Amino acid sequence: MKDFIESPYVRDMAKTTNNLYRHGWDERNGGNVSLRLTKEEVEAFSGTDKVLREIPIKFDASELAGKYYLVTGTGRYFKNMIDYPERDMGLVRISDAGNRVDLMWGFNDGGEPTSEFPAHLMSHIERLKQNPNQRVIMHCHPTNLVAMTFTVPLSSKRFSRTLWKMHPESIVVFPEGIGVIPYMCPGTNEIGEKTAAKMRDFRVVVWPHHGVFAAGDSLDETYGLVETVEKSALIYTTIQQQGGVILQSITDKDFRDLIKRFDLKPNEEFLTPDAATELVK
Repeated sequence: MKDFIESPYVRDMAKTTNNLYRHGWDERNGGNVSLRLTKEEVEAFSGTDKVLREIPIKFDASELAGKYYLVTGTGRYFKNMIDYPERDMGLVRISDAGNRVDLMWGFNDGGEPTSEFPAHLMSHIERLKQNPNQRVIMHCHPTNLVAMTFTVPLSSKRFSRTLWKMHPESIVVFPEGIGVIPYMCPGTNEIGEKTAAKMRDFRVVVWPHHGVFAAGDSLDETYGLVETVEKSALIYTTIQQQGGVILQSITDKDFRDLIKRFDLKPNEEFLTPDAATELVK
């Protein structure tokens, strides 16, 4: 039986965090990722059968009692994770009481889960209610999307329609649109609660002037979701750099054609244009 460090979960986490760093979305110790694993997936590898440490968490996660999460560590640089996975990430199990986690592997220098871990767990709870296959929460700082939060009104509908109009892939990849919350102090349960409430309807939630929280079935799928949102934001930014004059764009009829072609279930509220949300005519 192979040790857990040789598992595809550690490998994929290291690869994904390295890609996030190389994209410039997770500078210094910015960003965090958590991946839910099943008991069977964990027990298929050695070195995960005893509790190494008990780590308190400032959130009642009893709703997730017994679940395992591979999570990045607080204060860790994503650029280093590919070289030091057993130091910079850890496998934890939520205790029955929900007020601590049991460390089963990793954080071998005394580290702990990201300070945003309570916010991750809140979003995991909400996404599990929507889709039991959802197992990833990813927080990162996509440059062009963050820049938009300084110049575009902080409206979920306005952001969603603007990004949809930048590229036909957008409505295909995130037909529900994206959620936007007000600016809030990061690292608090309050921002976690606000984010989780939006996660009931959206897989991507924008933290203005900061970054995004995104949810998905796998690390690749979640990464691709953020990548698509950021590509549309990049196109929008490029248009503004070219003078911001739009002569033609994807229309509402084009949206309907895409919905029919790809059998989408879009956010009908966001499909209806109005003067307040039409940044891109």
